[in-house]
Amino acid sequence: MSHPVLLVTGASGHLGRRVAEILLETQAGTVIVGTRDPARVADLAAKGAEARSVDFDRPETLGPAFAGVDRVLLVSTDALPTRAGQQRRAVEAAAKAGVGHIAYTSSPAPKPWPKNDILNSHYWTEHAIAASGMGFSVLRNNIYAEIILAGLPHALKTGQMVSATGTGGRSYVTREDCARAAAGALADGFEGRRILEVGGPAPVTQDEIAAIVSGIVGRTIGHVAVPAEALREGLLTAGMPDFYADALVGFDVDAAEGFHAAVTGAVRDLSGREPTSVEDFLAANAGAIRAMA
Repeated sequence: MSHPVLLVTGASGHLGRRVAEILLETQAGTVIVGTRDPARVADLAAKGAEARSVDFDRPETLGPAFAGVDRVLLVSTDALPTRAGQQRRAVEAAAKAGVGHIAYTSSPAPKPWPKNDILNSHYWTEHAIAASGMGFSVLRNNIYAEIILAGLPHALKTGQMVSATGTGGRSYVTREDCARAAAGALADGFEGRRILEVGGPAPVTQDEIAAIVSGIVGRTIGHVAVPAEALREGLLTAGMPDFYADALVGFDVDAAEGFHAAVTGAVRDLSGREPTSVEDFLAANAGAIRAMA
């Protein structure tokens, strides 16, 4: 397919926007950017993308959104706990419109687990995609390296990183690497069915992250491993909603059991670049980390 029509949903979000930018920069095809409010992607339209209204809660927008599209990137929504239904409707609409290939941003180890809305919704969305008849690229993105930064203010204040990961490692991956991999999966013309683990170059434990951060800030930051239920109680006490607490604890338990430690060549194969390591990512953000201390 010499000039495919490519649609990116969630294009006003961090990941979708970056994927669209990469597709435009590389002239991968006709780029359509979908979002609930097309005004939010006016800058992408100015660069040559076509903006379309895509609202998974308004089924009437989906047929027109997918019309004439060859390949679509379905960026998972943040509408917990309703996104399983949202995304199923989107998959069904894409198949009905004749989309040939769908790429989807999933997570490591999705499972039918109603108590964990993140993993549960990814599991059922993957099933809907497999049953749709379309070719697919399921991109099981590991935990973003950026998430490490989000947890550092509290760790730097208390001198402790707390998790239920035990000694389990994660192949953290940067959002930029995920965006480049997704753009590659959308543009590479692959017509079959594949499930890819998208992660960094090596699994990294919380102890190792604590040591790297300690070196950056010049004082010791420790890692405290706690039982899953103790972590959940702490998150709830801090005011986190139940479904988010359950999801975060579930991710830690999966890491402890080894489900986040996969290392593959997916980023390199799809983007043409080696993935960024956690150490390099944190070094690049050293100034911001010191400012938190």
